[in-house]
Amino acid sequence: MNEKITPYQSASVTKKEQVATMFNNISGTYDFLNHFLSAGIDIIWRKKAIRELSSLKPKMMLDVATGTGDFAFEAIKILSPEKIIGVDISIGMLDVARKKIAERNLQHVFTVQTGDSEGLNFGDNHFDAITVAFGVRNYENLEKGLSDMLRVLKPGGKIVILEFSKPTAFPIKQSYNFYFKHLLPVFGKLFSKDARAYTYLNESVIAFPDGKSFTQLMDKVGYKSTKHRPLTFGISAIYTGVKA
Repeated sequence: MNEKITPYQSASVTKKEQVATMFNNISGTYDFLNHFLSAGIDIIWRKKAIRELSSLKPKMMLDVATGTGDFAFEAIKILSPEKIIGVDISIGMLDVARKKIAERNLQHVFTVQTGDSEGLNFGDNHFDAITVAFGVRNYENLEKGLSDMLRVLKPGGKIVILEFSKPTAFPIKQSYNFYFKHLLPVFGKLFSKDARAYTYLNESVIAFPDGKSFTQLMDKVGYKSTKHRPLTFGISAIYTGVKA
């Protein structure tokens, strides 16, 4: 279902290419808008998600759809891994991430490179942990992306996925829908100058198979001990799974 939802609704350009273009367009304002539009709650969500890996103490990590690197920076702060590699299809977002890595002097721990979730350029059983924040709903082929991440995860390794979901309880559901559908695109257009980016955000969240549907997909692909943990009245959720 979510494969039909694309940023610019072009039949001649793949979803992947459209997503890359969209993030290139909004890369300069992405961090500001993230924190502004979520009233800073996204920072708390990231901390909670990263803490899912505390007992594992991963040394080698992969952050898929790393964007400007915020999830990886949180992982470095909380988990102190020896190495974390971030991959993303947007060069514009990676440029921002590189700037932030240099400012924090973390080049020895955190490196980023162009990469695609559905064809990761790493060998099998390579990483202790994989993280993805607000990225899986943008995958062109969700099942393929989940499968390839499982491939590069070491046996006993864990994946942590943070993603928007759809609240179901009144009045949160109604307020959330109004905000996402009407207010968020206005702010997005105002600050990012990309009218479609934040309308697509709402459409992609609606189309995303959240909750139990997503953990069932993780199970189908081969992850074990999958779990789903709703956050902030179900506005977002943490999904986890391990490789046997």
